[in-house]
Amino acid sequence: MSQPTEVYLDSLVLSENADGASSVVVVCEHASHYIPAPFDNLGLAQEELKSHAAWDPGALAVASRLAKKLDAPLIASGVSRLVYDCNRPPTAQDAMPTRSEVIDVPGNRDLSQADRDARTKAYYRPFQTALKQAVKAVADPVIVTVHSFTPIYHGVARAVEIGILHDSDARLADAMLEIAQAHTDANVQRNAPYGPDHGVTHTLKEHAIKGGHLNVMLEVRNDLIVTSDEQAAMADMLAGWVADACTRVQAKGVVEC
Repeated sequence: MSQPTEVYLDSLVLSENADGASSVVVVCEHASHYIPAPFDNLGLAQEELKSHAAWDPGALAVASRLAKKLDAPLIASGVSRLVYDCNRPPTAQDAMPTRSEVIDVPGNRDLSQADRDARTKAYYRPFQTALKQAVKAVADPVIVTVHSFTPIYHGVARAVEIGILHDSDARLADAMLEIAQAHTDANVQRNAPYGPDHGVTHTLKEHAIKGGHLNVMLEVRNDLIVTSDEQAAMADMLAGWVADACTRVQAKGVVEC
């Protein structure tokens, strides 16, 4: 499955399987590298526009298959995270970053508050509204966000292959970590390569923790999900982990999944 970035040319938010029967809601905040024409590519070179700075390569394909396997709705952002990072609140400076790892973003320099407010209204609010509606539409929602990360960051290789992230609510993450340790030789780590201290759990806090809903953020190293076969295999494995983790939590009498 190739990354269907073209669907975003006329859409700010992608929604798939809206009538899914699962309580799981799959989210992909960094699904697209699409930058609307008025931003003139934010002053970036062509090779930078499709780098991991602009999006999470492979994440949408994994999220889409994960949603299908779980019969869950999927909500994904339709613009590059360099235009607006939908996993950040409007007050966060890196919601519209001026630099991503080693890449400067000229089009985000010296933004006025009016500029920031306009982007928030155009890109963040529609995504938040769509996700809020998707969560509200299911009973006992379980929020699962899907991301990918670069294998080398600031010149340092990352050994972690799959990160299982959580904020203050670790119920689902704990269960998934137990399952992962028993069923794979992959390097799976808690809150790696990022964690709540890095400001990456905004979606979880806003749409899950506030309502007491089960939640987890999944980070997959992007060199492991380059091909359609790799993306499918990863999604199938993660779908099994999520389903089994929900069953374990349910067995403890905490929530129905």
